[in-house]
Amino acid sequence: MFNLLMLAQFRSNSTLTKKIYDHTMNPLCGLYHITRMELDIMLFLANNPDYDTATDIIEQKRFTKSHVSSSLKTLEEKGYLERAFRSGNRKTVHLKLLPASESIVAAGQKAQNQVFEKIFAGFSPQEIAALEKISAKISTNIQNSLKEV
Repeated sequence: MFNLLMLAQFRSNSTLTKKIYDHTMNPLCGLYHITRMELDIMLFLANNPDYDTATDIIEQKRFTKSHVSSSLKTLEEKGYLERAFRSGNRKTVHLKLLPASESIVAAGQKAQNQVFEKIFAGFSPQEIAALEKISAKISTNIQNSLKEV
């Protein structure tokens, strides 16, 4: 059912997708004088409102703790985000994007949409929905396999 050619194509597509994404996102970093990690963190927080802690970023994006920590410090110093505790919980720090980040996030999301449009040009809405379903299954299988490692 599966063959090595399919696996090679899957890996190649992943690599090429990363290249297109990097080529699209990196100019924004220069424009806004931020690092790629800082941009990725702001976009993650904007696109995933249910995930608002440093631990969420580390677990979901697979970034290193030290890089996330230093990037969060810089973003806070630049006035792009704030850390806050929720009432009754002084243990977990939640992250909130501030209005100063809005133009950066908007540009980043526009760039993400451009990448999506390039990659999925010619796909029908049904094909995209099917791919989303397949991708979710692949992701689950990968996560389950990693538990065995």
